[in-house]
Amino acid sequence: MSGNELRLSPSEKMDIQKILEDLEHYRPRRKGWVWREKHMLQKIGPFEYRNTSKGLKRFVPLPAAKYFGGIDPQPDFTITTEIASGRFEDDLRRMRMAAWHGADHMMVIRTTGQSHIDGLLEGTPEGVGGIPITRKQLRATRKALDLIEDEVGRPINLHSYVSGVAGPEIAVLFAEEGVNGAHQDPQYNILYRNVNMVRSFVDAACAKKVMASAGMLQIDGAHNANATAREAWKVMPELLVQHAINCAFSTMVGMPREYIALSTVPPTAPPAPCLALDLPYAVALRWLFSGYKIRAQQNTRYIESDMREATVTHVLNLLVSRLTSADIQSTITPDEGRNVPWHYNNIAAVDTAKQVLNGLDSVKELVEVKRDGLVKERVRELVERAVLFLEEIKEKGGYFNAVASGFFVDSGYYPERNGDGIKRDIDGGVGAGTVVPRDPDYMAPVCHHFGYNKLPGGLSKPCDLIGGCTLCNPEKIVFIDELDPQDNVETRLEKVRKEKEAGLIRPEVQWAGDGYITMTMFFAEPADVAEAAAIATAEKLGLEEPLVIHKGIMHPAEGTLIELKARVPVAVRRDELKIPEKPEILSPDEIREDVRQNPMTVVAATVGEDEHSVGMREIIDIKHGGIEGFGIRAVYLGTSVPVEKVVNAAIEHDADAILISTIITHADIHKKNMERLHELCVEKGVRDRFILVGGGTQVTDEMAKSCGLDAGFGRGTKGIHVASFLVKRRRELRKRREGGK
Repeated sequence: MSGNELRLSPSEKMDIQKILEDLEHYRPRRKGWVWREKHMLQKIGPFEYRNTSKGLKRFVPLPAAKYFGGIDPQPDFTITTEIASGRFEDDLRRMRMAAWHGADHMMVIRTTGQSHIDGLLEGTPEGVGGIPITRKQLRATRKALDLIEDEVGRPINLHSYVSGVAGPEIAVLFAEEGVNGAHQDPQYNILYRNVNMVRSFVDAACAKKVMASAGMLQIDGAHNANATAREAWKVMPELLVQHAINCAFSTMVGMPREYIALSTVPPTAPPAPCLALDLPYAVALRWLFSGYKIRAQQNTRYIESDMREATVTHVLNLLVSRLTSADIQSTITPDEGRNVPWHYNNIAAVDTAKQVLNGLDSVKELVEVKRDGLVKERVRELVERAVLFLEEIKEKGGYFNAVASGFFVDSGYYPERNGDGIKRDIDGGVGAGTVVPRDPDYMAPVCHHFGYNKLPGGLSKPCDLIGGCTLCNPEKIVFIDELDPQDNVETRLEKVRKEKEAGLIRPEVQWAGDGYITMTMFFAEPADVAEAAAIATAEKLGLEEPLVIHKGIMHPAEGTLIELKARVPVAVRRDELKIPEKPEILSPDEIREDVRQNPMTVVAATVGEDEHSVGMREIIDIKHGGIEGFGIRAVYLGTSVPVEKVVNAAIEHDADAILISTIITHADIHKKNMERLHELCVEKGVRDRFILVGGGTQVTDEMAKSCGLDAGFGRGTKGIHVASFLVKRRRELRKRREGGK
């Protein structure tokens, strides 16, 4: 960040201290939800897409993009990432990384537990004062997102939660601070927070009214029944009913349909036959609620500690989204079952969504969901069960009586009941007895008011009586900085600043410089022995707080895969790091012209008893962008070629260079092969004639040179890297020979 105007530079870290400066006077530059700019047909790189949106100005593409010109197609769905570190200054950095990978819906898990707050810490329902510590968090976050928007070239939505009995006040706070979307569902409060039923719906009416005034997108919480029911696949009819109740109530209090989104979750996961259950449910939802938005959340109900398993389940969830529809595709970190949502796994989840949605582009034009058979039968059955459920609620005397009777989150497949539903007392719960009728002459000088409000005649806005409310006049907002003198952002940043000034670098996964790392180990032991051995190994390595976060049983007796997290007790100094210089890569045209004027021949082979050919083929073949494409003649001898045969062939063909690939590393055979090549060339008196190059997944330039070769190329090498080196090295040798003459 530089100059008078605060901005982000791709080559510089986000300066959190700059974000916090003058926060008292910051105002969000926009309010309301923004959708992606979709394209029905778009050419990106060499391909045509039918399910994409406007691209990013700056981005990190998927790894395979390097084969397609570095393209980064952005799907048509808004993509969510959930942030939950508990330190907003670190969340901002995570949001920036996520935005570069394609996330444009930042869902923040609040650090002050707002859903548990029973009243305002300070202020009025119109938000003068509000929740001060949360206001700072939100304001700093929205300010940072404004800058990130400029950096990536796309609007980014900030999202949080309007729940608990302070919900209306939270809604006002969000409207003031430019929050773009929020969860709001009175049923969530009742069932999962034991907020009094009457209070919850009255609060919801007020909160929804305020949210609508700010153009905020509302997401409901019906999916929580999936996460809490004993047999989640049996509550599908109830989920339809919960969605219906919240949609109907939201529209009744004045929220436009385009601001109402259903939070849907596929109810099963493998090894269940998930597609046969999840797809009909998704079809039923989209049929019944076609006038509303769909937020497809990935399944967390069955996530354990195996990240591979979680990712596969999420891919199947994304398939359901593509086969049906979604406006927002939520992502869950694949390590959710470990309760360690680290920032690089936020990015992994976003990349998973982007990768699958890109891969399934146009799928609805290639295949279609059958309109008869199993899908039709199951959709009809789900809808019939949901309608019967609603009818029984009506017969019972309404929603409140149904909850009191334990209708909801009962694990029976309706109309079956198992008697394990959540029961709440109409006269009980948090906030019971706090709702009272308004007097006939009730008057409140506040805007976006739900319910009866008797205003004096000729008044254009209620808040004109007090010179404007905080929603109309932001200057009335009272900004309070920090309450806790010990645990606050300034003290945390001070520690980070001191380490940075000292030039110290630590690994991190959640908070700046937290020192955590993960390790993967395999022990040929049963799980309990392997876990103890992993802990002991980590302790002997000097790691602190080792904790096993995943055990993968390969066989009850033969072995266990262990993943462990621990804290590294040391830091490294930046000025002591040995960072190799990046070699200059010549342009393709310069390489071709040099080879045209001075033809070049290389002899190449995979040596020893190594049968790997793919790597060498990618370096040589024109098909893969290899050195042949620059006009270099390559004599390929194949695999498992003795080193001596390679040298003899180079002499026979009067080659300029010898390229050997050596993948196998047992007993350091890759090093021995490279050393043997150098020694044979010396013995035959031809070392000065040839440029010697070694390659392989475990080969480094330093290693190859230590073995007597001119260069080494490892994982990720492309043909242009080798061709550029050969041309430059030949020029150096020519100058050296000419100088010697």
